Amino acid sequence: MRNNISGRLGTDPIFRLLIRQGVPASIGILVMSLNILIDTVFVGQWIGPNAIAAINVVLPVSFFIAALGMAIGIGGGSIISRALGDKNISKANQTFGNQITLTFIVTLSLVFLGLLFLEYLIPAFGGKGDLYELAKIYYEIVLYGVPLLGFCMMGNNTMRAEGKPEYAMYAMMIPSITNLFLDYILIFYLDYGMYGAAWATTISYAVTAIYILYYFTSSKSEFKLKINDFYLSFSLVKEISSLGSVTLARQAMVSVVVLLVNNILFSAAGEMTVAVYAIISRMLMFALFPVIGITQGFIPIAAFNYGANNPGRVYDVVVKAIIFSTVLASIVFALIFIFSEDIVKVFTNDLYILNQTPIALRWVFAATPIIGIQFIGAAYFQAIGKALPALLLTLTRQGFFFIPFLFILSNKMGVIGVWIAFPLGELISTIVTGYFLFKNLKKDII
Repeated sequence: MRNNISGRLGTDPIFRLLIRQGVPASIGILVMSLNILIDTVFVGQWIGPNAIAAINVVLPVSFFIAALGMAIGIGGGSIISRALGDKNISKANQTFGNQITLTFIVTLSLVFLGLLFLEYLIPAFGGKGDLYELAKIYYEIVLYGVPLLGFCMMGNNTMRAEGKPEYAMYAMMIPSITNLFLDYILIFYLDYGMYGAAWATTISYAVTAIYILYYFTSSKSEFKLKINDFYLSFSLVKEISSLGSVTLARQAMVSVVVLLVNNILFSAAGEMTVAVYAIISRMLMFALFPVIGITQGFIPIAAFNYGANNPGRVYDVVVKAIIFSTVLASIVFALIFIFSEDIVKVFTNDLYILNQTPIALRWVFAATPIIGIQFIGAAYFQAIGKALPALLLTLTRQGFFFIPFLFILSNKMGVIGVWIAFPLGELISTIVTGYFLFKNLKKDII
């Protein structure tokens, strides 16, 4: 390995490490989320409200395929961090090589299937009526670039696993800046409409992939791969897949939730309510950036120290990460609650959306102050290599509890029931995660 600084994960003070690992991750997520928000503003102002809804229809498909790259990156990253903690350099290299091969095999296969079943997938995800043609334009173009996005997401998380969060931050900022620049050129200046929005996104993926490739082939990275490292190892693929399934399940649940909510809202109140949810879903991506950043920074620290057999530091990082994320989540909640009307005005001037979105936004974010426990709790099991409890706890947030509430409350209360289902699902999943986290810490760590 070259330029070895990953050992700091086992020696530096925990709070300093959380700042060092979490802040760049948070900044990267912030910039990426701002890109999504500003992209939505551009599309809404320069193309129209239906274009916002059409992009939201496509997001579940592209997010799911891109999530495979993130899943492989985080699943392999847990192995890499523990291997570095155990000073097993060859396993770290082999894991990274397997990550690259696996990412391209899986994402290219799914892009092929996504294009093959295009006519069925778009309506299934809510692309009906006036939304269909706009969604189809965006879907086809963006899908071509998704394998590159998968590679970028995998590489981003691997950078963080080897203790290089600042480079991971750059890898998240590059596509955002590129996309916004191209949005202005292709949508506003050249008036390419939905085609411009789609090509801006796809080209930004390609630019980022070039940066990721440069990083890993330069002296900045600790990895030095041999041809044999790219050959798939059954045991490594199995471990990467089991741990990555946690991240994949989380991202897949986002896609499933968008699919269900889009269809329920479309049936209940038409396209404009789908546009309301499109704004809310963008805020869910954007507003939680500090909590997600701390969670991503937490995983390599916990994994490295678990691999180094240092339970005291593992316990310390769990407690401090929960406290840190809870404070940040509470600030997010307060800002959303106070400025909900002003937030919506940034996206559109449509009177229906301006009237309906603020109350919905407040309901959806009502349980935000406690979600740090759920995020860190599920991530802890992922970091220490316990895939099944990590998977089950991840599914509690938007799967086991939210979806039943969604159907029951939307049937009983209509659109407002959809919004109330969000905080109820968060509350119960947090309670369950907190119980199992404390039980495991008491058994294995304390």
